Amino acid sequence: MFFCCVCDQEENVVGRQPAPGACPYCGGMVQAMDVQSQWRFCFVPLYFKTKRRLYCSICSRRLVTQ
Repeated sequence: MFFCCVCDQEENVVGRQPAPGACPYCGGMVQAMDVQSQWRFCFVPLYFKTKRRLYCSICSRRLVTQ
């Protein structure tokens, strides 16, 4: 018997916009990105979620708000 689980996660950047503040590491400008993630099982989409992530435009680090 052969069992193969085919799962996939795809992320697409929906939009970018400048965010207030500065990067604590390099002092660069912060960008807010809207990222849409999609989970698939055997090419059938199961789950969609849109998240907002903060990145530095100079050092490309992902920033976390506390």
